[in-house]
Amino acid sequence: INFTKIYNLKTIFFKMSGEVIVKIAVTDTISNICAEDITRINPMDFNKKALSERDICTKYITPAIVQTAGWNLYTQIREEVTFTVGRVYVRGKLVTRGESKRADYILYYKPNIQIAVIEAKDNNYSVGSGMQQALNYAEILDIPFVYSSNGDAFLEHDRTVTSGIIREIPLDKFPTPQELWQRYCKWRNIDDQLQPIVTQSYYDDGSGKSPRYYQQIAINKTVEAIAKGENRILLVMATGTGKTFTAFQIIWRLWKSKTKTRILFLADRNILIDQTKTNDFKPFGSAMTKITKRQVDTAYEIYLALYQGISGKKEFENIYTQFSRGFFDLIVIDECHRGSAADDSAWRKILRYFKAATQIGLTATPKETKEVSNIDYFGQPIYTYSLKQGIEDGFLAPYKVVRIDIDKDLEGWQPAPGELDKYQRLIDDKLYTQKDTNRTLILENRDILVAKKITEFLKATNRFDKTIVFCEDIDHAERMRCALINENGDLVAKNRKYIMRITGDDEQGKAELDNFILPESPYPVIVTTSKLMTTGIDAQTCKLIVLDKNIGSMTEFKQIIGRGTRINEEFDKTYFTIMDFKKATKKFNDKDFDGEPIQIYEPKTGDSPVPPDDDNGDNNIDDLPEKSGQKRVKFVPVDVNVDIVSERTLYYGKDGKLITESIKDYTRKTVQQEFTTLDKFMRRWSAAEQKQAIIKELNEQGILLEALAEEVGKDFDPFDLICHVAFDQPALSRKERAKKVRQRDYFHKYSEKARGVLNALLDKYADEGIENIEDINDLKVQPFDKIGTPMEIVNLFGNKQKYLEALQELKNQLYMAS
Repeated sequence: INFTKIYNLKTIFFKMSGEVIVKIAVTDTISNICAEDITRINPMDFNKKALSERDICTKYITPAIVQTAGWNLYTQIREEVTFTVGRVYVRGKLVTRGESKRADYILYYKPNIQIAVIEAKDNNYSVGSGMQQALNYAEILDIPFVYSSNGDAFLEHDRTVTSGIIREIPLDKFPTPQELWQRYCKWRNIDDQLQPIVTQSYYDDGSGKSPRYYQQIAINKTVEAIAKGENRILLVMATGTGKTFTAFQIIWRLWKSKTKTRILFLADRNILIDQTKTNDFKPFGSAMTKITKRQVDTAYEIYLALYQGISGKKEFENIYTQFSRGFFDLIVIDECHRGSAADDSAWRKILRYFKAATQIGLTATPKETKEVSNIDYFGQPIYTYSLKQGIEDGFLAPYKVVRIDIDKDLEGWQPAPGELDKYQRLIDDKLYTQKDTNRTLILENRDILVAKKITEFLKATNRFDKTIVFCEDIDHAERMRCALINENGDLVAKNRKYIMRITGDDEQGKAELDNFILPESPYPVIVTTSKLMTTGIDAQTCKLIVLDKNIGSMTEFKQIIGRGTRINEEFDKTYFTIMDFKKATKKFNDKDFDGEPIQIYEPKTGDSPVPPDDDNGDNNIDDLPEKSGQKRVKFVPVDVNVDIVSERTLYYGKDGKLITESIKDYTRKTVQQEFTTLDKFMRRWSAAEQKQAIIKELNEQGILLEALAEEVGKDFDPFDLICHVAFDQPALSRKERAKKVRQRDYFHKYSEKARGVLNALLDKYADEGIENIEDINDLKVQPFDKIGTPMEIVNLFGNKQKYLEALQELKNQLYMAS
């Protein structure tokens, strides 16, 4: 060892051979070290209980895994693996994320095969203290071998055994990769012949992008099933969770392992095919082709096709028959809930023709009715990743619901005997209900009212939030476009594309579809549509979805809602709102898959809108104009008054059930489950240095603070809302609390400039709440930026620690008993 001159050191510690720690006495200059200068230190002389959890990992767990068991540190071990990003919580305009899930260790047999999870604790805990947490992670990640350790030993829970065998393992006896892999293969019934297929790596472009945990589970389960000979597979993944990327990785692994050599990818929209070809499937390169102009070329390996492009009503239009029945050995059907679900559909004919091929169905909405079932065809899903789970993990956007009831929709409308419409046609004498609205009855004032409510909402939030208005048909979409233009003439005058109709018959509108989808493109902002945009539109920044059409199927409803589930934090898209004029959000309640809204708002008449089932042809491919001779008669009565009947607020609790009691009663009951007395809540609040942490806990427990503030008063902070509602204490507004602090005149001990800062903090609390004064970064914004930089402000108190102490005292004064 060569040493240069070392100053101001007394001792150097070295780790030798991974076990022995040595100590070398240091003089001012070291040129040579003799054996007698080295003192061996017994590791037992260290106080292990004084070590942090990270020290336990570094000094005991990692050496046991790497040096003793032979796991590769660089390719088989990942530490502190974050696999979710944390649920989005919305409180007014404040949007925060919950805690992400993070495993201390995940061990991989290969980069695409997770095989073990380890949860570490410091040595003050028992060996098995981390097991419950590790098991939770293992269930989510579908990992069979689960370990907990405190640095003394490992506790193993083997999930491959039905009874779940638990045993303690010494540090030097941790299983090798091969040992766990053999146990894994036995569990999964993977023999030596299947292993090359199962272990085939996924595609890696070197960018670091890898499948998310749920995508990896879906890929592995599908590849394993196909390797074992299963030929009908259904994957259910919510819109926005990357079904196409998942399909690509499945195909890639099967293709690279030569398990499948000719693959057909089917979709029902050109935009889906084109997006797939240029994005996720791009690595297939010259081996891939898109079937166009009804021409077949058998020289490729990967085929992308629009099913309408290879089939037809007449036999000669079925160009798929130009391929031999055994040509394809793998077919992947995107959005298989649509055409393929019905037994007599064109897709089913294609699938039956290539019945020898393995067939994988991808859907966000498994269709299951008395007449139609894709579960009947494909079998039960091999894996399901729901919208509810995607929201919980933080990968998908939560949503609010604004329900608005219109009188003529609820009560119906009946013409007077002999009444003529605006075109002098005799109106059929019947009671027209919500189902008839915009189908056989057009109430022009209703269109105006809906447009006013949409505009009112956007004016109260952001007029440039991307918005999709789903209408009954093309005619209705055009009327809504006109009504919205009349309400937003100022912005339309600046750019006519502010509002556009995008439907199957309008080439100019369809040409703007990409611009609507593109986050960077400001126009169009509001689009009216019927069916064209229900599927396959990756609208990452869509913040408002308006339902003004009769929706007759769960499938169509979920596809429509899926237009808003993407998150794009760069463009401030973390949640979205559904404005429902048709009670669709009441009819389609699938809380197990979709979860529940973070808020349901039904405004009272005059309030701001801000926070019978007719199947409309779910198998229709596009919203093209009705054919001649089939057009419905639409009566347009003259000047029928329409009004808002109901605009009120409903909410869902943490358990996903609708809260039928008052929000006050619900809050009281929920809070008292956690804090049985006022004293317990007060102690918990006082003990928390950061009140925001308590507010976050309350949100996670299902306390609807925003809704409570709407009912009790927006001038109260969470502390007063809880004390008042749950424990019948008188509530003080934020301004009243700030005033009482000033009356105590405890500021006198600070300098004049420091008192100015404290007064500014009180003003900000009174205006905005406790959350906006706790972070030192708040000093960067008004009014503090006029006082000085954060460093200059902190120095007014002496240093950062003294500023934080002054802030803590201010908070104590705010919540001091009156």
